[in-house]
Amino acid sequence: MESRSQIPVGPPVRDPLPSYWHEPKSPLAKVVEAEVDNESHVYDHCIIGSGISGTMIAYNLLTQRPDSRIVMLEAREVCGGATGRNGGHTKAASYRTWLQHVDELGEEEAKRIMRFEHANILATHELAKELGIECESQLCNTVDLIYDKDTFVEGQKAIDSLRASATEEEKAEGAVAWYKIHSPEGATEKFWAAKKNGNPAVKEEEQLQGAVEYLAGRINAYKFSTAVLNLCTRKGLRLCTRTPVHAFRPARQSDDPNVKWEVFTQYSTIKTTSIIIATNGYTPYILPSLQGSIVPLRGQITAQKPGEATKLPSPLPYTYSIAYKSGFEYMIPRPLPDGGQHIVIGGGVGRLPDNGEREYGTVNDAILNPQISEYLRGSLVGYFGKANWGEKSEEEQDSRIVQEWTGIMGATTDGRPYVGKVPDMEGVWISAGFNGHGMVLCLKSAEALVQMVLDSSPEEISWFPQSFLPTTERMQIKFQGLTDIQVPETGAGTVETGSS
Repeated sequence: MESRSQIPVGPPVRDPLPSYWHEPKSPLAKVVEAEVDNESHVYDHCIIGSGISGTMIAYNLLTQRPDSRIVMLEAREVCGGATGRNGGHTKAASYRTWLQHVDELGEEEAKRIMRFEHANILATHELAKELGIECESQLCNTVDLIYDKDTFVEGQKAIDSLRASATEEEKAEGAVAWYKIHSPEGATEKFWAAKKNGNPAVKEEEQLQGAVEYLAGRINAYKFSTAVLNLCTRKGLRLCTRTPVHAFRPARQSDDPNVKWEVFTQYSTIKTTSIIIATNGYTPYILPSLQGSIVPLRGQITAQKPGEATKLPSPLPYTYSIAYKSGFEYMIPRPLPDGGQHIVIGGGVGRLPDNGEREYGTVNDAILNPQISEYLRGSLVGYFGKANWGEKSEEEQDSRIVQEWTGIMGATTDGRPYVGKVPDMEGVWISAGFNGHGMVLCLKSAEALVQMVLDSSPEEISWFPQSFLPTTERMQIKFQGLTDIQVPETGAGTVETGSS
């Protein structure tokens, strides 16, 4: 796995697979302002990346300092990276990393991370409501269907430990430490789950061991982010799409003391006081010191259509994750105007041989992995069962997949993002490396980062996890893959290799 982390990271590919979420496209998709004024213009902040991180950083800066001169540079069309290519989930699953965080960071920091994630979920949906953004925002309960005994037992152990550290208020329904455990029988009845995974692509027998229910949500992150970004442009943000950044350096001698950095694109050189990097998995391309610390990870997602005889309610009242020995999948319902629904499910990396090693270190989201495609195709009928899924003909089976796409996430060596000042680079800031969990981290990370940019010390932000700060010590940790995926001992994978 470490060898994959050392593959030099390139820029975003020019023509990625079309994203399911990009239809209809935002009016900002047509924005291209390659010429960024002339050599004499100086910006206060140059934000690189137009996903939810870059967008919320711009929003917070303009809210607190409305006269800020800000330019945002995006390599592809607006929100063309992970935010616009994700699974639509706002889900923390804090219990899955609780014991690791307690062991590595101590109980107080583990609680801070847990509370941070929960607050981020609530704040994201609250902001969508406050700004009147139509983005399919819905807080709801979620369920983890667990098809591995050890994973279920460890999950219960983690929940017991987490709840023991929480206040009584935090244990109330819907709060940060509220979890409800379901038996296999209870999960089958309440969540329409199959007792046995019937996916023909899975070679091992997997029986449902139980389920965990808690608060989460779903949202169209593309609609949410582009709506906020549109508001920022009306407040004065200069947005430049199709403008990849290839390098930046300390400014040469200048008569203007505000010129600290020069940012290079193929069109121009931008002069700025500060640089804010919000490029997630692509970060090492423009910040080589993070090569091996933030590693691109290709994720694959499908939107699928249940059969006409489905027994599933429309829309499903819950979001889902499906956990097994070597990983997990994530799933949301997406209501349609005609009363039907698509089910969006992504994952499959944990099913591959060698723990999906070849999905790390690549930024190519213009192709699919056929093994993952075969696995995801059978995943929903496998986890809900044929009767619940409701396909009655080969024609329905053939039209099951509505769309399939990929996107590039940013995986870090310790499973935590980098949020704060880049070491030894005065005026350079970062919010990146969200390990596939950006929708439960990015909004509050942007809020904290802007406070730091505007002269607050990290220690003054009491709710912000200090373990997210970039340090040289963190950068020296060797990369071993995603920390919240259990690695099977054999490394052989659980899908039939002949299915590709």
